Amino acid sequence: MLTRREFDASARGALEGVRVVDLSRLVAGNMLTKVLADHGAEVIKVEPPAGDSLRAWKVGGIETSWKTWCRNKRSLCLDLRQPDAIAIIKRLVEDAAMLVESFRPGVLEEMGLAPATLHAINPRLVIARISGWGQTGPFAHKPGFGTLVEGYSGFAAINGFEDREPVLPPMFMADAYAGLYGAATAMIALRHAEATGQGQVMDLSLFEPIFTVLEPQMANHRITGKVKPRTGSRSTNTAPRNAYRTKDGGWVGLSSSTQAMFVKLMRSIGRPELVDDPRFRTNADRIRHLDEIDGVVRDAIAELTMEQALAQFDRDGVTIGPIMDVAGLAQDRYVAGREALIEVPDEEMPGGWLPTAGETARLSATPGIQRNPAPALGQDNDALLAPLLGEAELARLRAAGVVLDGGRNP
Repeated sequence: MLTRREFDASARGALEGVRVVDLSRLVAGNMLTKVLADHGAEVIKVEPPAGDSLRAWKVGGIETSWKTWCRNKRSLCLDLRQPDAIAIIKRLVEDAAMLVESFRPGVLEEMGLAPATLHAINPRLVIARISGWGQTGPFAHKPGFGTLVEGYSGFAAINGFEDREPVLPPMFMADAYAGLYGAATAMIALRHAEATGQGQVMDLSLFEPIFTVLEPQMANHRITGKVKPRTGSRSTNTAPRNAYRTKDGGWVGLSSSTQAMFVKLMRSIGRPELVDDPRFRTNADRIRHLDEIDGVVRDAIAELTMEQALAQFDRDGVTIGPIMDVAGLAQDRYVAGREALIEVPDEEMPGGWLPTAGETARLSATPGIQRNPAPALGQDNDALLAPLLGEAELARLRAAGVVLDGGRNP
């Protein structure tokens, strides 16, 4: 049973008082600001009349991606093509700690919001600029969706099986890495601004975070002169490591990345003599005889049901686990017990509850919060702009189509 949490508008986190003006669209920027919002930052999503493009990713007519990645945020709906809307952004950054954008390089300048302009208004401002290929370099002018980056970074080339095509990830891997990497880098920049009063520009490409994860490959290639092959679920660094099918059709993932674990595995499957077999004595030996040792493990697991395999290997201290799908995760006792997945109220969802990830990671003194659900488009226009502009000016801007409610004038 998943833990159910009600939203608490009074909840406060470690980043209370940190205002973030978020002009970004889709995944990377929203992932970055989700981390900050989950820990109390006031994240103001500034959306165009059609809304953040993330809202268009619907399942059954419901904005599931928006709901899960934009909780704890607020929404303004502005037509940024109009000078009065740009003037509002300048007002908002006066007391903001951070501005996040994901336009093509140069667009922020075209809008009249160049970093120099923003820093003249607020010298402490951290400006996070997210783009496919970065603000500099020969590809700066190119559009950069995560799919292109996942191919260019070297990831797709090593993903999949050797006798088949390279496999792009079936999820937003490059964008998610960039968002999470960006959240960590944002805290460094915010700490510097706090200590010195000096803001700065964070130039965050989608390319470099995923490329950095693959970094050891470059050194490996220089040593060997070889390109890492696609090996499916096998590893070129340790053996045995693979996905193995159980007797009842399930799949388990196993890794014996240390010698001690290999010994435990061989004893558990009743083949202790293989520990001293010259073909398998060391990890390097096992890599050279990968098919043989993999076959031994595959055949042993094929004789066990999922339940039997998990019980046996858990008893013997072997690192093995089920390969789960979303249906299994929704009912999983670890996921529920850890509160990695929780439920929050949502009238649009079947049963009235939205499954969503809990706060990551856990802080003992200042835990993450569930302050409010992801906002409707322009939901916070009045609450944010009336104190900033005054009622009369807000009414004028509404009439002029600068401020829009629900993506349109009332």
